[in-house]
Amino acid sequence: MLPAPHKLSGSANFSRVVKKGKRAGRKTIVMHAYTHQPELTPVRTGGPRFGLIVSKAVGNAVVRHRVSRRLRHCLMTFMADVPPHSDIVVRALAASATAESADIEADLRSALASLRKKGAFDVRTPEA
Repeated sequence: MLPAPHKLSGSANFSRVVKKGKRAGRKTIVMHAYTHQPELTPVRTGGPRFGLIVSKAVGNAVVRHRVSRRLRHCLMTFMADVPPHSDIVVRALAASATAESADIEADLRSALASLRKKGAFDVRTPEA
């Protein structure tokens, strides 16, 4: 389980990350990242927040829950690698249902590295 301060919740938060953030796609997942300007965000503690999207396209409820557990477990290892004012949404693709945990983790690491190169974790300037 992800600790409460690291959970992204609310449809508005998910929408902001998906629409305004940077995106990196891999075989099993698509990762979206958005970093807030620390001076403009409300007081937040606990570091980065993570959200998951595991749709019915991945499989039935049993499969979706297994994929969610695997993703949460892998994301817990990334907390130290992501700036504290960042929000990340991971969307599982259908391929994640049959993928091994190691493959999912490799895709997450690769997507995270790609987002870092794209500047997803650079602090944003105030929006007009």
